[in-house]
Amino acid sequence: EWKSIDGSRIIDSKFETELEPLMIGLLNKRTILDVIRHFIVFEHAKDKTHKKIAAYHQYFAVNKAIASTIRASQPGKGHFVAEHPSVFGLPTVEQQPKGDKRAGVIWHTQGSGKSLSMVFYAGKLVLAAEMNNPTIVVLTDRNDLDQQLFETFSNCKQILRQTPAQATSRDELKRLLSTASGGIVFTTIQKFFPQDNEEIYPTLTERRNVIVIADEAHRSQYDFIDGFARHIRDALPNASFIGFTGTPIEKEDKNTQAVFGNYIDVYDIQQAVEDGATVRIYYESRLAKIELSQTDQKILDEKVEEVTEDDELTEKQKQFAKWASKEAVVGSKSRLSQVAADIVSHFEQRLSAVEGKGMIVCMSRRICVDLFEEIIKIRPDWYDSADDGGLIKVVMTGSSSDPLNWQEHIRNKERRKAIGNRLKDPGNSLKLIIVRDMFLTGFDAPCLHTMYVDKPMNGHTLMQAIARVNRVFGDKEGGLIVDYIGIAQDLKNALAIYASSQGRGQITFDQREAVAKMLEYYEVLVDMFAGFKFKNYFTLAAKDKLTFILNAANYIGGLTQKQDGKIVRNGKERFKDNVVRLQKAFGLAVPQPEALAIRDDLAFFQAIKARFNKFDEQSKTRTNEEIETAIRQIINDAIISSEVIDIFDAAGIRKPDISILSDEFLAEINSMERKNLALELLKRLLNDEIKTRGRTNLVQGKKFSEMLVEAVRKYQSGLIDSAKIIEELINLAKDIRLADQRGEKLNLRVDELAFYDALADNPTAENILGDQILKKIAHELVESVRNNTSIDWQLKQSVQAKLRVMVKRILRRYKYPPDDPTTGEYTVSVNKVLDQAELLADYWTMEVNG
Repeated sequence: EWKSIDGSRIIDSKFETELEPLMIGLLNKRTILDVIRHFIVFEHAKDKTHKKIAAYHQYFAVNKAIASTIRASQPGKGHFVAEHPSVFGLPTVEQQPKGDKRAGVIWHTQGSGKSLSMVFYAGKLVLAAEMNNPTIVVLTDRNDLDQQLFETFSNCKQILRQTPAQATSRDELKRLLSTASGGIVFTTIQKFFPQDNEEIYPTLTERRNVIVIADEAHRSQYDFIDGFARHIRDALPNASFIGFTGTPIEKEDKNTQAVFGNYIDVYDIQQAVEDGATVRIYYESRLAKIELSQTDQKILDEKVEEVTEDDELTEKQKQFAKWASKEAVVGSKSRLSQVAADIVSHFEQRLSAVEGKGMIVCMSRRICVDLFEEIIKIRPDWYDSADDGGLIKVVMTGSSSDPLNWQEHIRNKERRKAIGNRLKDPGNSLKLIIVRDMFLTGFDAPCLHTMYVDKPMNGHTLMQAIARVNRVFGDKEGGLIVDYIGIAQDLKNALAIYASSQGRGQITFDQREAVAKMLEYYEVLVDMFAGFKFKNYFTLAAKDKLTFILNAANYIGGLTQKQDGKIVRNGKERFKDNVVRLQKAFGLAVPQPEALAIRDDLAFFQAIKARFNKFDEQSKTRTNEEIETAIRQIINDAIISSEVIDIFDAAGIRKPDISILSDEFLAEINSMERKNLALELLKRLLNDEIKTRGRTNLVQGKKFSEMLVEAVRKYQSGLIDSAKIIEELINLAKDIRLADQRGEKLNLRVDELAFYDALADNPTAENILGDQILKKIAHELVESVRNNTSIDWQLKQSVQAKLRVMVKRILRRYKYPPDDPTTGEYTVSVNKVLDQAELLADYWTMEVNG
């Protein structure tokens, strides 16, 4: 999707067409060439390479940032920037003077591709002539964030035109930044703190073409008040600063604006969800299951007050005492056993509804380990001591001085990375991790759909953490935050900060909203069965259930209504759409009681949907054996039983021994009582038969495909009923069978018959030349084309030119009528022959290998 022409206004796709911004905003010469050159990366990760193209919000934000950086770094050479933040009523960098060394802040909500935006920005900035080969410093406040961002840049180094470097010490940082020009250097902000023998940080370079990119540019992250910003200024006095953040800057945070400047671009939660860049986050409170009694809470508060009454304690010591006392209660054995049991039950129910991964966030490393042990007591089969085994892991740092039972959970950087990769892999057995601080920022695992929060968090830290579950993945409708500690008020406070910055959209949604939506879709499906008692299904024996589902599918298929010969409602499609909606809403609503109450009904609906899907036309080509397998496996085993049931037997049809086009099989299809199902079955089988022939015979494939489409069109238009279309499709099946027999009658191989049909597609040629001459031409074309093609000949223009000349000579020799008698040209005929040859390339290869 491309929703903006110039980046200053985003269209509302619910009311406006997206064609205009696509054509004018993207497909103009300047923009499309800019995208091709600067906004496509090939990210190398493990053994795969992923091609990624910038979304519209990334493209416009980066170009604004480039212009603003040039303005900030070079007095007198600034560019005017049309600022999107003005739409939000926010201050913008265009209000700043040139050469002020404050490039601004890009606020793009978490999960919308902020890291890649930084890559695109750096890649284009290094080529800007005004910047004269700049040095770029990428700044974070934590080692794990530094490593994650460094890996992202390193995986995209082609667009950067250089290999990024990572400073592992203060001395290495000084060496990397003491260069004449160029370079992309990664470091943590702590490395800019003066050493013991230094009063101020030494100046490393006075160049103006040094750009500092700060990830998550907030005072709370970088502690500007305590002097980090001053130390960077001492080291790089003429550098310009730009900030990238997933959360807004608080209005009271004047220090951040003083260092970075105003907003460059804003992409908020609402826009990200509307664009499909992120999914909604839902909130569920589980406090009632584990909270302290009022008496216990009062005793705890009194004890904390006693500890902190000492006047000699500093404010930090008092805060630590309160935190330690809360940690002791939160981490008590009795409470953790309750939390562990609830998490196991909750997570297993989540996995039964939607595949994915989960994360538990705890207050301390001690609690992480203790909670892990409580969970393993309940599910010992989840445990495996090996890093590459087990369903659950603790991810944390530590040392050899930590308690003995912590040691198996303490891993080095490479081992933690391996655990992270396991969590990112949807197919890996690792389903659940327990963390304190690890993986809460900058970690992307799209399949992560549930976060269990048992740690007090607030502000930007809270917003960054919960965003781990907002990534788009498959059919994932949303992420779920499960609260055990009481973060509801902190979420409200975070929303207040967000709203004060004019951000649109909610940070989280109550899970009850998902329940309400689920029940709405459920009622629609129940109403569709108004004339069919579907609940009887649950009282049947396993062997009778498949027949019942076939009857139910036949009933739904018959709900299609016609008015004036036109369909006004398609029962099958409406049913399938609502089952998908119900399934997604159910995945968000689990394990609420209302969701568990309709679980069996949803499984029944899914079985009928699967029944329809097996007969729907698909682009995937299949063999007859695969078709039969697909038909046999129509129903989910979990819904029917573990026994093997043959769909042909269940439908009352004798399974064909030779061909689905035999007279016996077609007669049985015609006599089926369930006409709607007979139509779906025959349409699906014919479609696959036609595709199989279309892979070798261009003309026949096209002819039969058009006949099938026309028959279905007449049925959908109300011109014929289900009995009549079945009759037409049976006649089509017989025509296909007769076409297969033509090769034997004409004594032509499969490839010769394909060329014969291509030549006979010209009625004049068939009348003038007759069968015998066309057979000779077809035979000679097969031999000549086959002997003069090579590997990938379709991509080699020289080979194609040679083939064109050769085909023309053969046609002229046999006096094949030209396309245009006045010019004697054979362009259409030659193209048809070569198109047919391309289809036969795989057939010839298999024939040689076979």
